[in-house]
Amino acid sequence: MRILVCGAGGQVGHELVDRADAYGLEALGMTREHLDITAADQVASLVSQLKPGMIINAAAYTHVDNAEAHSERAYAVNRDGAASLAQAARDASIPLLHISTDYVFSGESRTPYREEDEVAPTGVYGASKLAGEVAIQAALEEHLILRTSWVYGAHGHNFVKTMLRLGHQRDSLSVVADQFGCPTQAGSIADVLLQLAQRYAQEGKLAWGLYHYSGRSPCTWFDFAVEIFRQAEAKGMLPKQPQVSSITTAQYPTPARRPAWSVLDCAKFEATFGIDTRDWHDDLAVVLDALAEAEAGAAVGAVQHSQA
Repeated sequence: MRILVCGAGGQVGHELVDRADAYGLEALGMTREHLDITAADQVASLVSQLKPGMIINAAAYTHVDNAEAHSERAYAVNRDGAASLAQAARDASIPLLHISTDYVFSGESRTPYREEDEVAPTGVYGASKLAGEVAIQAALEEHLILRTSWVYGAHGHNFVKTMLRLGHQRDSLSVVADQFGCPTQAGSIADVLLQLAQRYAQEGKLAWGLYHYSGRSPCTWFDFAVEIFRQAEAKGMLPKQPQVSSITTAQYPTPARRPAWSVLDCAKFEATFGIDTRDWHDDLAVVLDALAEAEAGAAVGAVQHSQA
């Protein structure tokens, strides 16, 4: 089956395109340069031309702080872009798999959020992503929305790569310790979406609807940072671990308010599809190994180039 992957330049989109072949699927990856999902006519034309059997939307305006000052752009991508894809999917009689976020919730809970819990985003990013969910649900019955959290991977910009960079530059740093969530590896998100796409290709149906999927076991950003440095030192990626101090959200003000609690309950997803979530400690090791391998390859390439 041919899949149109929107947002192929992002963390999850890159992994979707990279892994699709292993699932017997053909991924047609579209970056922002290839496809502007906010242009409904362009989306409809491309879907008509390529005739995919499914659309997976990994495209989003994800800069949480910039969204506060650029709300029009955030809504154009996260709401209107999602609506354009849903409409094109409906016209082509194909399904849409779509990635959403924990930021649709207020973060004031202390129990993991379930799909039916009240949504109350605290900023433009979360509100625009929620508007995208609503638009898809209104336009297309054959949709699957997957909310996830704290995404990181070997490709793109993310917390893990930022911490590794700072670990090389500083002997000490401070990290927020009163926000809780579940780090989720981009490759794991891609794997579950491709498993679902493979099932649809084989069976012609899925249990459509809204689901949560994230890494297993909550932590704080402080906990996450400490584990990144611990594993990186053990793998020889850092000469030594920097000293990490815990601070509060109030001590690290940002333009957009972050949810204090971003833990998602993934029981519905696991029970419906029989796919378990993965422990983020294990997934972190996978990403660090990939980054170390890429760094080693780049070093070898640089040496060969200098000798040429």
